[in-house]
Amino acid sequence: MTGTSSQIDVDGARIYAIGMRTRFRGITVREGMLLEGPAGWGEFCPFTDYDDTTSAAWLATAIEQCTLGWPAPVRDRVPVNCTVPALAPERAREVAARSGCGTAKVKVADHPESLNEDLARVEAVRDALGPDGAIRVDANGAWDVDTAAGHIRLLDSAARGLEYAEQPCRSIEELAAVRRRVEVRIAADESIRRAEDPLRVAVAGAADIAVLKCAPLGGVRRSLEVAEAAGLPCVVSSALETSVGLAAQLALAGALPELDFACGLGTLSLLDGDIAAGADSLRVVDGHLPVPRTPPTPDPGLLDTHALTDPGRAAWWRDRLDRVLAVHGDGR
Repeated sequence: MTGTSSQIDVDGARIYAIGMRTRFRGITVREGMLLEGPAGWGEFCPFTDYDDTTSAAWLATAIEQCTLGWPAPVRDRVPVNCTVPALAPERAREVAARSGCGTAKVKVADHPESLNEDLARVEAVRDALGPDGAIRVDANGAWDVDTAAGHIRLLDSAARGLEYAEQPCRSIEELAAVRRRVEVRIAADESIRRAEDPLRVAVAGAADIAVLKCAPLGGVRRSLEVAEAAGLPCVVSSALETSVGLAAQLALAGALPELDFACGLGTLSLLDGDIAAGADSLRVVDGHLPVPRTPPTPDPGLLDTHALTDPGRAAWWRDRLDRVLAVHGDGR
């Protein structure tokens, strides 16, 4: 059961540009495209530094969403964590405290000498969440094995217990080595989604948790196959989408047979706006997000408000879509 790009309205694609409230993943403006098909809307928003081959999986996710929809969910709502960027302690405390979430993912390893800043940030988040809150850290593969082992121990102490450390090193082999040296759970993210074949990457000996993002994995159905192959508890995380794309991540979280941890899907708070309005705008309530049955519909006024107005950038996105459609190659 597959949808095809011939079913989407390429000419009617809408391009958005929404500012980030805090610099995140090196960007201050989030850009992407919204595509309409027979099942509704999908979002195509690979980061601008991704090549066309990598971006083809993101397009497959959007095509699945707007032509097929998603598998039936097994739950109505999903617990989520708040995301704390590389902020000063007072700002980090504020972000965690106002999130309404009982779990926080704290970005660490923002630069080579960040340890003291990371420790202060984690301590501030613990202060905000109280003793019962869960704290996880994400290093985005920045450390070597020795650095990871040492820093995780210190961060675990600062947090008074970490839930897990996400992608402390780049490779599966390094993750396995760190896992043998620390008592904190290790989660694999990039090691799965950037693998040549995510269905065959052997993460079971290198990690305790699999972090899944359906956009770079090629859709909800494909991600469910990856989850089954990984054989680990899963956490679903966003790729900084608007509510349109975030809905696909929630559909994945809603369809997983088991969900033991809060998911990294409370990321609309990082954007200075959204494309959807009202109930379609996926804002966290009491630490949870609802699982949508159908894709959210963009609000016409918000589409205009957040439209990418730079003609050169708009032409770049349309050319990119044409190139990635050719790579996707489903017979369009």
